[in-house]
Amino acid sequence: MVCVHCGQKTRVINSRAQLRTNQVWRRRKCLSCSTIISTNERVDYDSTWAVRDASGNLAPFERDKLFMSLHSSCQHRPTATADAAALTNTIIKKLLNTAKNGIIPSQTITQAAQVALNRFDTAASVHYSAFHSK
Repeated sequence: MVCVHCGQKTRVINSRAQLRTNQVWRRRKCLSCSTIISTNERVDYDSTWAVRDASGNLAPFERDKLFMSLHSSCQHRPTATADAAALTNTIIKKLLNTAKNGIIPSQTITQAAQVALNRFDTAASVHYSAFHSK
């Protein structure tokens, strides 16, 4: 990683796993200008996972598509964006154990979302299930 101020190399001086968000937080220090910056690193599931639909076709996993679907279901809530973001992170964390060779069945994503929404908000769960068949 390079410094955002001078463009020179940085080194990691502190690092912590963020288990809730499946990220790694790092504090970095520039070797040239001594600026200290923080970064968050996360896996790019969009380029790592593929989704297999009911007919057997594969498509890239799209985190944003999952987020927008959850946001639509939570739109009645005043904190819909934050809620959808947290739900997206929760569902992705649940999917980590189900991605065999980087392939996830679309039904698995739908079921994981349904379970998370059932626990979170009944109205959002009903809305989601109206648009996503199992």
